[in-house]
Amino acid sequence: MKSKITYTDEPMGKVRVVQDFLPSPEQLAFKEEKVKVTISLSKASLDFFKEQAGLHKTAYQKMIRNLLDTYAVQHSK
Repeated sequence: MKSKITYTDEPMGKVRVVQDFLPSPEQLAFKEEKVKVTISLSKASLDFFKEQAGLHKTAYQKMIRNLLDTYAVQHSK
């Protein structure tokens, strides 16, 4: 165990208050509305996403959804 910290009553110098910039828990826990669809993909595409999802420890459906969302945002401008 490390040595015990001894606190003293010395002045701390110039101190400034930093505004809270972190998002609230409600902002972090948002859920987007999702709509279920049925789609046929090529075996090669599905195999690619499943392999990549395994490497990155995530769901392949989430990767495909993020790809489509990014594409839609880019082409909506």
